[in-house]
Amino acid sequence: MKRILVAVLSILAFGAVMAQASGPSSSLTSDQALDLLKRGNERFVAAKPIHPNQDPFRRTMTAKEGQKPYAIVLGCADSREPVELIFDAGIGDIFVARVAGNVTYFDQAGTIEYGADHLGANLVVVLGHTKCGAVSAVVNGDQVHGNIPALVANIVPPVTKVKTENPNVEKSALVDKAIEANTWQSIEDLFKQSPVMRELVKSKKVKVVGAIYDIHSGKVNWMGEHPRQADLLALTGGAK
Repeated sequence: MKRILVAVLSILAFGAVMAQASGPSSSLTSDQALDLLKRGNERFVAAKPIHPNQDPFRRTMTAKEGQKPYAIVLGCADSREPVELIFDAGIGDIFVARVAGNVTYFDQAGTIEYGADHLGANLVVVLGHTKCGAVSAVVNGDQVHGNIPALVANIVPPVTKVKTENPNVEKSALVDKAIEANTWQSIEDLFKQSPVMRELVKSKKVKVVGAIYDIHSGKVNWMGEHPRQADLLALTGGAK
């Protein structure tokens, strides 16, 4: 009897996800999209995924009708942060950009703009993660070569700020604080570079939030909107 009940609940949950995620993204508010991500992560953590929108019908539908993601996630390229798995999402559900350190440069800003302004996703999540190698390298002052110094340049300011504010904190705790600060920095850089995103957020069409993924527990810890969002939205200039 218990197995039957669990199966029924799983089917109902799957149906609820399909009903919300299969239609146009404009049918979902940013808060509804955030709720879908939260519930998907809860299933992932509990090892009870329902694997929505991963069947041949979904592939055929999205190939024919195009993509209508309900959320945009800027995550780290770290192989331990598989975005769709973390949120128990399927094909066409999440517009994902991944780069080491989840930093925001013009490429990432443009990708996010495309997902929001052209594909209609109403939620942007900048997803940092614990034990981030890019952030740790900057904290430790590791020697890096090739294109990596330019890649991690945007991580330097938040790390410097965290070190200044926490002179006596041990290294592991300093890295944790720097990972959070870097996530906020990526959101700040997005608003600085993108008048498009500033306008979408000011008009309440899009919400931008930060989050940290724990690579051990699998849980996403939600940080919310940038604490200085009002000031960042008042900025002028940016990409032309």
